[in-house]
Formats: sequence, C-alpha cells, structure tokens
Amino acid sequence: MSFPDFFDSFPAIDVPFPEDVVGTRAIRSDQGLVVFFTFHRDMDLPMHAHGAQWGSVIAGEITSTIGEDTRVYRSGDSYSIPAGVLHGAKIKAGTRVVDVFQEADRYPLKA
Repeated sequence: MSFPDFFDSFPAIDVPFPEDVVGTRAIRSDQGLVVFFTFHRDMDLPMHAHGAQWGSVIAGEITSTIGEDTRVYRSGDSYSIPAGVLHGAKIKAGTRVVDVFQEADRYPLKA
C-alpha cells in the first residue's frame, strides 16, 4: 500500500540515510513529530536511543530489537519504544511505516 499522493506536499526530514534508501514525509507540532517512512532498499538501522516513539507498519517487514526483545513486525503491527531504550532494526525494501516521536525536534524538517 502506498501513501496517498497528497503526502508528497508534506516536508521531508533530514535523516542520516540517502534518499534512495529511505524516503520521508513529516508533520510536526510543538508536541511531537509524525513521520511517514518509505524504505526503497533493505536497511540496517543501528542501535540507538532517544525520546519515546510509537510506530505502525503499513506494508512490508521490520525485524526490530527494542531493549532485549527482538520481534518481526508486519503490516498492521505496531510497536512502542519507551524513552531512553536502545533499539534498532533490519528493514526490508518496500516497507512503509508511520512513526510518532515524542520529541518534536527529533529530526529537522527539510526546507
């Protein structure tokens, strides 16, 4: 399932990965950041930590480690990552995810 075309009018975010690997569109408020990720290629997301995060897999597959727990998430699955907990993932090409970050400034918006 693709995201609707009107999402293309949302700004992208500045992430440390090439745009041919992952595409982004975002909506930010003072209270948080919502990001629509589209993974064009397989990607390994290194272990890291930040403020709280919630996400839902729209399409594709993610193998994610959150703390000591490793699980496979597929379309319709959601996950919650408490603030400060180490997490990382292996994400398959074609995966689409919606992530909500507690930190409104987790990633800067691109102009």
